[in-house]
Amino acid sequence: MNEPTEAQKRAEEAQAMERVVAATHKVQTAFTSLQSQFPPEGSGQPSKLALQVLDVALQELEDAQMAFDGLLNDLLDGER
Repeated sequence: MNEPTEAQKRAEEAQAMERVVAATHKVQTAFTSLQSQFPPEGSGQPSKLALQVLDVALQELEDAQMAFDGLLNDLLDGER
């Protein structure tokens, strides 16, 4: 198997970081949407959909962070 070049390693690292940033934005958007369902704007009864969207966004953020951490560890250990 071919060893990845430095450019390929950096590209992979950049993609992993972009995934974390995108997931962070999704969490922020979902949280803002959920927050609007509480006073003073909302009734204080969040919708199940808003809770599910936030849950999915949080899970994606966790997955993205774990993948990024794993990638960095592999790069630092010389395994990539």
